[in-house]
Amino acid sequence: MGEEAREVDSSATSPRPSVTIGSSLISMINKLQDILAPVVSDKPQISLPQVAVVGSQSSGKSSVLEALVGRDFLPRGRDICTRRPLVLMLEYRAEEPGDEHTEWGEFRHLPGKRFYDFSAIRREIQAETDREAGLNKGVSDKQIRLKITSPNVLNMTLVDLPGITKVPVGDQPRDIEAMIRKMIMDYITQQNCIILAVSPANSDLATSDALQMAREADPNGFRTIGVITKLDIMDRGTDACNFLLGKVIPLKLGYVGVVNRSQEDINKNRGIATALAYEEKFFNEHPVLCIGNLSDRCGMPQLARKLNQILEQHIKRVLPDLKARLNSQMVSVSKELQAYGQPLESKMAQGVVLLNILTKYCEAFAAMLEGKSQEMSTKELSGGARIHYILQSIFVKTLEGVDPCDDLTDDDIRTAIQNASGAKNALFVPEVPFEFLVRRQIARLLDPSCQCLHFVYDELVKISRTCEVIELQRFPVLRKCLDEVVVNFLREGAKPAQRMIENLIEMEVDYINTSHPRFIGGKKASELAMQQLKAQQGSRSQLNNENPVFSGSTRTWGIPSIFGSRTSAVQSGGRFGEQSHSESMPSTINLREPPSILRPIETTDNEAAEIIITKLLLQSYYDIVRKNMQDLVPKAIMHFLVNSTKQNLQTAFIQKLYIENMFDELLKEHDELVSKRKRNEKLFEVFKQSLQTLEKVEFDVSSQTSSLGTDFSVGLPRIPNTLPGLHKTSEISQFTHHSFSMPYTTDTTA
Repeated sequence: MGEEAREVDSSATSPRPSVTIGSSLISMINKLQDILAPVVSDKPQISLPQVAVVGSQSSGKSSVLEALVGRDFLPRGRDICTRRPLVLMLEYRAEEPGDEHTEWGEFRHLPGKRFYDFSAIRREIQAETDREAGLNKGVSDKQIRLKITSPNVLNMTLVDLPGITKVPVGDQPRDIEAMIRKMIMDYITQQNCIILAVSPANSDLATSDALQMAREADPNGFRTIGVITKLDIMDRGTDACNFLLGKVIPLKLGYVGVVNRSQEDINKNRGIATALAYEEKFFNEHPVLCIGNLSDRCGMPQLARKLNQILEQHIKRVLPDLKARLNSQMVSVSKELQAYGQPLESKMAQGVVLLNILTKYCEAFAAMLEGKSQEMSTKELSGGARIHYILQSIFVKTLEGVDPCDDLTDDDIRTAIQNASGAKNALFVPEVPFEFLVRRQIARLLDPSCQCLHFVYDELVKISRTCEVIELQRFPVLRKCLDEVVVNFLREGAKPAQRMIENLIEMEVDYINTSHPRFIGGKKASELAMQQLKAQQGSRSQLNNENPVFSGSTRTWGIPSIFGSRTSAVQSGGRFGEQSHSESMPSTINLREPPSILRPIETTDNEAAEIIITKLLLQSYYDIVRKNMQDLVPKAIMHFLVNSTKQNLQTAFIQKLYIENMFDELLKEHDELVSKRKRNEKLFEVFKQSLQTLEKVEFDVSSQTSSLGTDFSVGLPRIPNTLPGLHKTSEISQFTHHSFSMPYTTDTTA
């Protein structure tokens, strides 16, 4: 530490980067990182511009990052060391006279604690990695956020990602390569991410894992910067000219070559400044890399400035879209906050909110019934339209299709007529069987009428649960109690409707009004019956003519005669009542006992006419009663249940729920909702603060750009003459003139 501290102190007299429009842009992004970090997840919806460092294990990623910072602070080892994404925010801070500490680090998970010892930063990174990813080489996608403030850095945000590996070690799962690749792709596929693809010079660039993944995420190469590391250990007689000039794999942003610290340098604790001095000497003395257009593509200072400049221009380009997304997020959070509502701290506020909820609920319920709901569906019937469909298309149509004689056979009707005649034959159609049969058929209307009532009741319950206002999501107890009140109210409303329906049926059953003007009457029924009977006889006569075997034959029915032996007696010459002496006395005649159930066997023409007349009377009177029920049952349901609920539901709510000593219980919120409200309030303030920051930077950029004209080279960070441990070189000025005269520079060789 002593040697490294002396090196940093020796560089303290070197010129430092100055704050410009460009550097303020990156500082703003760093500030947004700080603002958004506590409230967004590791994969936030707001993607901020940053540089993701991608490379395989041992490609030199850590050395590149440490050289950019000028400090040795990352964990080292043979196996995988970066096991969690490290979001590294570099913030330039001008050194002021009398400062005891000129540079320090701060972790997001340790707010307010500054690390002035960079070896302690390394230990904390290792400890935090072990806490989340385990002690035996496991990996995790949860970020570690570290901000380093120093006068020796340029403003930028980098993400150090785990190195691409092939073979699992320790506790790593078998699919460790796929896991790491997915983690890397989650970052570099974001359009606001600049990809820093690190590849060692002593390997084939065409097989570089970093460049391969960068090409997948950025097919056109507009967001990818190539870094060729370890140029000092290439085979003798070879150089990286083709790599650096983009002749092997072209990139729009080009390549930069660097020299890393060797493992020997690390083992001997040689500082970053020493390594940078060695790198400068190497490039200055290299016979090829120190000349022409290659000199501005070599060295860590060139990489730092190129990253800084590209990131600034990238931020300028994505600034409008970033602002739009922040606005969109803030509007979304604001709407969600409105749904959660404000905390209720007084009885008056509770009463106002409760009354407002009950009123809105009743208005929504009435609107659903009347077809005035704002959420009217175009795909299916809903609300009052479903109730109308039940009453008219289900109840009325079903009754119209019912035949009152569909469950009565001719034998049933004839049996009823004979039973009503008693022991004698009736001269006319008796009234008793007609009334008995018609009452039975009228009673059948009770079940479908009650079913219709239950269908409407179920629909009203569904409507009550569909029209819940959004404020009810806050209060689960109120929601449950409100549902109970509605269901009980509907149940109570269904009782008088059912009693009314039962009374209507009983009225029709109790009094058969044969004087009804639409009733067909006995005389008309007899005429129609005779016409039907003649038509049936005519069809039978035609059938008999077509089948001669049945013509003229008649079937007679009678009682077996007790005079059956008279013929034989006369023929034998004996007198009536006398038997021939030559014959024996006949045996006793026994009648067959009647069965327990007797049914008529054959229908006479008179009985057939009676059956037809009875059917006609049944049909006529049943139609009268059916029309009454089709009209009165829907009226009873609408009056006692539907309209009564619509008119009196709010009164029931006030009586049952609007009670002051119940306010606290009814308006108790979900614990989860309370935490969501607090989180969204914080999010809203974060987005608001972020937008204010963006607007301030936009104002600064627009005002300075208008005063400076269209020279985009103005506003780039002033390039310092040295980084820690470096000396001023002519190559830096040449690099400045060549690479940064245009905004968002691209490699012309690509």
